[in-house]
Amino acid sequence: MARASARHLLVDSLELCNDLKQRIENGEDFAAIAQEYSLCPSGQDGGNLGEFSQGQMVPEFDKVVFNEAINVVHGPVQTQFGYHLLEVTSRS
Repeated sequence: MARASARHLLVDSLELCNDLKQRIENGEDFAAIAQEYSLCPSGQDGGNLGEFSQGQMVPEFDKVVFNEAINVVHGPVQTQFGYHLLEVTSRS
């Protein structure tokens, strides 16, 4: 079964999500931004979600995590929780 490791941050507005993505693309640290802005408890660990299998996360996550490029910040990805930036750190 496919497994991946990823980190993410969660915010409640599309505008903020886009702003944070731009800041990361301009060289700011993903983990530091996640610690400051993420509404998810994982933000305190820089957004680290650890390793998980396909199907353990919401479908919108799986679509990105198991299909898109590794070590690239993807998003905004909208779920029922809000707007996410996702970075796949490994996949097997």
